Amino acid sequence: MEETEMTRSRVVVIGGSAGSLEVLLKILPRIAIIPDFAIVIILHRKNSEDNTLEELIAIKTMIPVVEVEDKTPLLPGAIYICPSDYHLLFEKNGTLSLDISEKINYSRPSIDLSFESAADAYGNALTGILLSGANADGTAGLKAIRALGGTTIIQKPETADMPFMPRNAQQFAAPHYSFDANEILEYIKGM
Repeated sequence: MEETEMTRSRVVVIGGSAGSLEVLLKILPRIAIIPDFAIVIILHRKNSEDNTLEELIAIKTMIPVVEVEDKTPLLPGAIYICPSDYHLLFEKNGTLSLDISEKINYSRPSIDLSFESAADAYGNALTGILLSGANADGTAGLKAIRALGGTTIIQKPETADMPFMPRNAQQFAAPHYSFDANEILEYIKGM
């Protein structure tokens, strides 16, 4: 992939489940600034109203963390975290919306749903990264990102605590890259 394609990304979506928080905590503290794009994190977690994940990531990074509410504007320079028990959707007007429709792949948030709507809204200006997890959520989303011109990355399955999720995507979504945590970090820092 050429450098110009990498620098056009305006949004990085990161999905994951069991074992993915550890990867994020290796990556996010080592990124000082993201002036030209936003990071949106969609993680499977317990259905509750607590915002421990948001607080933990905010403590570990220098990048502002925005709590997502319905119709939150998506702007460069910040990290957005999908709240628990909501689906997160990307709107073409540059906002994020929340949805409480049925679970998909037994999950809400659904990584597939978020990735697919992000692909539809951002096309080739999107990078999708799928981390560790124990189910197939994220594979269809990565396929959609790739089909609409975005860049797709999975965590190397052999480095994942729960390799099923990236391995399934590797088999069925043909991601552009398979990276370990350090390579994901370098990719994001190079954007």
